Amino acid sequence: MADVDNSTRNAILLVVLTIVLSKVLEVLYRRYTLNAASSLVTLKPDETVMLKLIEKETLSHDTRRFRFALPSEKHVLGLPVGQHISLRFTDEEGKLVMRSYTPVSSDDVLGYVDLVVKIYFKNVHPKFPDGGKMSQHLESLKLGDAIEVSGPKGKLTYKGLGVFTIKHRVKDTTVETRKAKKIGMVAGGTGITPMLQVIRYALQNPKETTEFSILFANQTEDDILCRAELEQMAKDHPNVKVWYTIDRPTESWKYSSGFINKQMLQDHLFPAGDDVQIFLCGPPPMLKFAVLPALEELGFTPNMHFAF
Repeated sequence: MADVDNSTRNAILLVVLTIVLSKVLEVLYRRYTLNAASSLVTLKPDETVMLKLIEKETLSHDTRRFRFALPSEKHVLGLPVGQHISLRFTDEEGKLVMRSYTPVSSDDVLGYVDLVVKIYFKNVHPKFPDGGKMSQHLESLKLGDAIEVSGPKGKLTYKGLGVFTIKHRVKDTTVETRKAKKIGMVAGGTGITPMLQVIRYALQNPKETTEFSILFANQTEDDILCRAELEQMAKDHPNVKVWYTIDRPTESWKYSSGFINKQMLQDHLFPAGDDVQIFLCGPPPMLKFAVLPALEELGFTPNMHFAF
């Protein structure tokens, strides 16, 4: 009889603790959204702002994390989830150079924004002997130097709970709304950044039940950006799965190798269905010649996927 009473008490205690934890998470989420809404916003449509570089970290031989200060420590960037910012500068020939980036820092962070950028150096790739103008410019910046930033920009906005809107053209006054219970993500290199932005936001909401499955392609194991964070997300949240493929694996590599193909998509994403959406971000050749044809073969129609 005592064992039954103990079992009953334990069951009741577990239920109570679950309810309390759920309420705590809900309060924290409301506090997060309230703070984000009440903070000063940096980005304003049709305007640019100069942001100073305050920190620079080497992540790999060709990848850097740049931290730029916002106008004050009370400012947030003000970037809707799923959108990006544009950086611009004028080169030595007087030409305007612009590139788009998705921050890796969350939008509720006060006072700064972080960008992870792959540096395309000169004389490394035979097809692009001049390298990347913007990435090399960022590499040349010293602490205290500024870059011109504008935004928000982008067609997709993730609203939460599997709901997102797509504005197909800049001048459109209406948006397409899609909803998914399962979101597959295919990323190449720095294309992981918009995926992280969406998943981070989703996991902050205790009511989020959307499933996420990520297939992440890189050249080498050392090139995998934010790997520790991705794997921690997968460890802590059963609705997040992560799989990798690299071009040049070592003998100890336990994931896939080579270009993304139909079999990888079939094995590590969700089957095509009305409740499934696929997000894509990576090098255009990877998407055009490998991913999109494979998705079509697997039964995905154009309204089931979106490329950032």
